[in-house]
Amino acid sequence: MPDDFNTRRSEEQEEILEWVRRVIISGSTDYRKFQAAALKQRYAIRFPGITYGQSDAANDGYRVRREQQDDDGAQFTDPDLMSGVIEAPPVLGMEMADLIRFETATLTAFGLQRNGVWGEETASQKVEHLGLMFGALAAHPRGPVRGCGVPMQHVTFGLLVFPSVWDWYVQWRERRRGFYTSWEVDMLRISLALTRKETGWLRQQPHMASRIRPINGLVSQTDIDRACGDWEDACNVYFKHATSRVKEIQRVARVHRDPFEPIMPVLEADSPVGEYRKITEEILRLMPDERIYRRPAAEAVRSFLMLRFGLHLGLRQKNLRQLMVSERGRLPRSERQLADMKRGELRWSEREKGWEVLIPSVAFKNANSSFFGSKPFRLILPNLGGLYEHIEAYIDRHRQVLLGGTEDHGTFFIKTVKATSKNASYDRNTFYEAWRLVILRISQKPDSDSAKSRTAVSLSRGQFGGVGSRVPCCVHG
Repeated sequence: MPDDFNTRRSEEQEEILEWVRRVIISGSTDYRKFQAAALKQRYAIRFPGITYGQSDAANDGYRVRREQQDDDGAQFTDPDLMSGVIEAPPVLGMEMADLIRFETATLTAFGLQRNGVWGEETASQKVEHLGLMFGALAAHPRGPVRGCGVPMQHVTFGLLVFPSVWDWYVQWRERRRGFYTSWEVDMLRISLALTRKETGWLRQQPHMASRIRPINGLVSQTDIDRACGDWEDACNVYFKHATSRVKEIQRVARVHRDPFEPIMPVLEADSPVGEYRKITEEILRLMPDERIYRRPAAEAVRSFLMLRFGLHLGLRQKNLRQLMVSERGRLPRSERQLADMKRGELRWSEREKGWEVLIPSVAFKNANSSFFGSKPFRLILPNLGGLYEHIEAYIDRHRQVLLGGTEDHGTFFIKTVKATSKNASYDRNTFYEAWRLVILRISQKPDSDSAKSRTAVSLSRGQFGGVGSRVPCCVHG
């Protein structure tokens, strides 16, 4: 909002407010409209027991199949017409499980080599992204997704050594969106890691060549015979091709949005942290009476603590939502236990007489950074603005109200359990949405101070821009 908003003509004020409602509040930019339309076209292949996805029960009532015969009489199933993502065929599922085992195991299997280890979040993200690619290959070419039409039983990791397959996929994404982004670059880098000399998982799986079947216009029988004859050479050819493609796409890739633009007024303020504190002050000022409105009061305290912890800790949202809690007077988890869980914990420190956050270095994305020096992150939260009072009230009373009698998984921040809820724990999407709604609710209160409301509107679109994003305004500078 411009500083002279109140002195502008009513027509200009209405134009500004309309833009805020459309772009900031509802996020209806051209790209967000594309995203909303694309979300209705579900095509990803799902790998049960490995990663994300709706339960089978959620999809059973809505699945619709279209079947036809391909050239060799194989059955063709169109995933575009299904309500949700479809399950991978057994062979593809086993290939994915083998990849995840290779990339996440403490020790590699005898005879194999690798470079680095995937963490839980990285593995989940890679499975999701590869599932999207395989789903696009399997989607019907005349359906809304305009896929390649590869029969499901012919989808295999072996296809990923052919340059033509990757060229089709990145160009398919460009046609859907209208331009290239760093997303395509990241996908090609995944393929480079899979085919890298000596340590690439796919390069070390020559037997996969026997599972490849011709794809009209992409992979011929001659291509397959050549790969079967010399798998190492096929990987070399692809690696050279993908290296060149990465450079070409980087040259033309566009940034479709600036994640910092909505919060520039806050970042440029004399005290960005002070701007954030205006929101926490509003939450306390508008807090419902706990004696009458137990659940709304519990949600308000949770909102207050979310923002205050974000300000003091400056953590990535993964570390914040996975933070465990040990009640005052109980024995906290050992550092070894937390390292095995790859999570931090909020506990009471008798020595410091304060609430302490302890997070082992392995829980962080950049665990090997010199910042940690193999030591855990440890911080005593300052008792400012009634922080300790609200922490203790949240642990003693409000968490139980939010849980509603369901199982407690021990995370400090939990969702409000409702009749349709299965789990009180946040995931990366629900935590982001909760954070966003906290700020939007404050910004839309009719009695909110105008300066605080402008701050809230800016922050509501700038927080946690991606999976690994940090809180942009934190006390660590």
